[in-house]
Amino acid sequence: MPYHLSGLYGITDQQLMPDSDCMFKSIERSLEGGTTVIQYRDKSTDQTKRLKQAGSLKQLCDRYNAALLINDDIQLAKQCGAAGVHLGQSDGTVTEARKILGTEAIIGVTCHDSIELAVQAHSEGADYVAFGAFFPSKTKPDAKPAPIDLIARVKLKVNLPIVAIGGITIDNAQQIITAGADMLAVIHALYAQDDIRKTAQNFHQLFNTDSER
Repeated sequence: MPYHLSGLYGITDQQLMPDSDCMFKSIERSLEGGTTVIQYRDKSTDQTKRLKQAGSLKQLCDRYNAALLINDDIQLAKQCGAAGVHLGQSDGTVTEARKILGTEAIIGVTCHDSIELAVQAHSEGADYVAFGAFFPSKTKPDAKPAPIDLIARVKLKVNLPIVAIGGITIDNAQQIITAGADMLAVIHALYAQDDIRKTAQNFHQLFNTDSER
């Protein structure tokens, strides 16, 4: 696998990025700041727009050696040549995604607050597991909360990179990294900021600081 699954994980947002130009500028600024993974998340039914945006994001991510993952759409990931796909619990299986996308594809799975779901994803061949919400989330305000000590408990059972998501900000990120998260998935605390590049750099530095301890 050519990508290193660690660091800042940015997710596109249709409200914060209402058009393609805004999206590409925001994503590029975050990539300039050190974001290592981008997830394209678009819940619209405009397949032409989604394929065009995903293809352009793939080219952009390639320039920064970042991984583009597609949210919940295995076929779109294949069509645009993305590095892989992120699957919710009702968006297809790891086995199905692997068959379509191949052995080198990155396949991540949402596990909410469940170690059992992570163990299952690992047994099916997932490349990372995602947990949250660790803090109140603007994107998913009704998300079930996950305790921070869940990260350490998951690591005892599953040898996969862990993505933490849900209300993560510069102010609370360090405790999530210290708890053992390999990646921080961020939307508003990154893309709603005036200086996206600098914000990404600040997140990126938190990982560097933790590794120096």
